[in-house]
Amino acid sequence: MVKKRDGNFRSANSFHSFAPAMIQDTPIHDTAERILARAHDLFMQYGLRSVSMDDIASSLGMSKKTIYQYYADKDQLVDAVIGTLLAHNQTCCSAHRETAENAVHEVFKGMEFTNQVFRKMNSSVLFDMQKYHPLSFEKFLRHKNEFLYRFVLENLKRGVKEELYRPEIHPELLARYRVESMLIPFQMHFTDMVHLNLAEIQREIFLLFLYGVVNQKGHKLILKYQQESIKQTDDES
Repeated sequence: MVKKRDGNFRSANSFHSFAPAMIQDTPIHDTAERILARAHDLFMQYGLRSVSMDDIASSLGMSKKTIYQYYADKDQLVDAVIGTLLAHNQTCCSAHRETAENAVHEVFKGMEFTNQVFRKMNSSVLFDMQKYHPLSFEKFLRHKNEFLYRFVLENLKRGVKEELYRPEIHPELLARYRVESMLIPFQMHFTDMVHLNLAEIQREIFLLFLYGVVNQKGHKLILKYQQESIKQTDDES
């Protein structure tokens, strides 16, 4: 049975609210995607360890045997969920880069996307992955150390070129620092001490980093995009 853990999370919305639509026409893929979607929702809400294959089967109204026709074990299902999330993250990062007005705007687009994901995520997910699903955790680390590092590095270089970031910054060092700081919200003792959810912590880290690299021109853009973000939030309320 699923046991609710202490942690910063809210009820998860459907996997397809922010993951790429992967539903295929054939019944076998429909079933596989239903399993993947529900597993995602439960994993994000309760953490990986707390959710059993029985929980997923019961939630879907199907037998555990049916799930095993598509996923050999829980480890394979976790790996499929994580792999899909990472692929979606890469797609969104690339889209943000193409549509962003400038380097600062690109960071704000990233903050908006991260907020959507993290506000529905249990802070134990990364710890559970590292301890109980090491192959999936290795996949996550490759994503962080390769894709995200390159992405942040390119943003820093773009910001310097656009004369929004300070020219004397060390892009390689700061890019590595930034991707490592992404792990801070998942440290259980840290979240317990600050009493904020993952999305709130990540946003503060985003802004702290951004304020540290911009020049006066970039600082004005931060204020501009913050005001636009506040206005959008008020309009949606």
